[in-house]
Amino acid sequence: MAGPLAGISIVELGGLGPSAFATMLMADLGADVVRVDRARPAHGGVEATSAPKFDLLNRGKRSLALDLKRPEAVEIVLSLVDCADALTDPFRPGVAERLGLGPTECLARNPRLVYARMTGWGQEGPLASTAGHDINYIALTGALHGIGAAGGPPTVPVNYVGDFGGGGTYLVIGLLAALREAAATGIGQVVDAAIVDGVSHLLSSTHAMYAGGLWQDQRGVNVLDGGAPFYSVYECADGQHVAVGAGEGKFYSALLQHLGLNDDPRHQLDESRWPDLRRRIADVFLTKPRDVWAAELEHTDCCVTPVLGLVEAAEHPHLKARGSLRTRDGVLQAGSAPRFSGAVPDEPTAPPLPGEHSRQILVDLGLDVEGLIADGVAIAAT
Repeated sequence: MAGPLAGISIVELGGLGPSAFATMLMADLGADVVRVDRARPAHGGVEATSAPKFDLLNRGKRSLALDLKRPEAVEIVLSLVDCADALTDPFRPGVAERLGLGPTECLARNPRLVYARMTGWGQEGPLASTAGHDINYIALTGALHGIGAAGGPPTVPVNYVGDFGGGGTYLVIGLLAALREAAATGIGQVVDAAIVDGVSHLLSSTHAMYAGGLWQDQRGVNVLDGGAPFYSVYECADGQHVAVGAGEGKFYSALLQHLGLNDDPRHQLDESRWPDLRRRIADVFLTKPRDVWAAELEHTDCCVTPVLGLVEAAEHPHLKARGSLRTRDGVLQAGSAPRFSGAVPDEPTAPPLPGEHSRQILVDLGLDVEGLIADGVAIAAT
């Protein structure tokens, strides 16, 4: 493996969403991630809708499929823990302990281990053991309340803000920080990455503006939530849209000039003028198709860009030039991020079938491979 995290070994207890995203990111950067998959199919639902080859959150990893209800399987995981740098736990509080794979057992086997736990509500608190999803976590933290048009209901921002922003991203931050300390001290620890904590942290700028009187605790009425006509989305003649982000004065002046509007830029923050200004900007954008506006304005400082779909985005010259998106193995996906001038990561391998690497991993551990497979303790993909 190449990349800045080459040499880091992670055992991932297989889970969904934010935990898998975090370990994918670590694998993209060179970490060796062994994902412990379930030996039997998971219950129905969102996780059952995708074939393994499309599960991009598992790319770059190796898969070991085990029946964790069997003590022999638990011992296999602990054998992996013996020489691992980190383990990720995606389960509700108490589940890993019931399996015999909680922090106490794992840190006893490897005192320098970073044991990283990914949950929505956290390891303690009144809701810790309650089921939830991204929409619930961002609702409780105030994030969902602030997204949407004025006078309308909150708009669900897919699961970007909770699962991947406040969840998976903060799990990576916690892992990297704790791995650095373990490397310096030889002592591991437990990382409690809760989505509600991460999302609350993401709102720091909003909290600051609210405290300073620059943010109203209402949606669709502020500068950065679509309330300002110079920071909003507009429909074009073909029914497509452009995004306008002319927040600073010089960019706002450029926008007015290119749209042929004679407003005084000094009145930009006069909210009493915003409704009329929005109507006039909207009327101008309705005169031409989206791509015409994009071609006219993309090399100006108006901060106007086309609103693209997933497939369109992959074809945009800027994203193509950077390789931000590419098609590999017939699947559209993101490239690795961020970029490095030194240790450049390898291209991630395709998502494995559950159990694709079971035999090799068990061989490396010096175990009776065929016996474990025959007994149903482990499963190897054919």
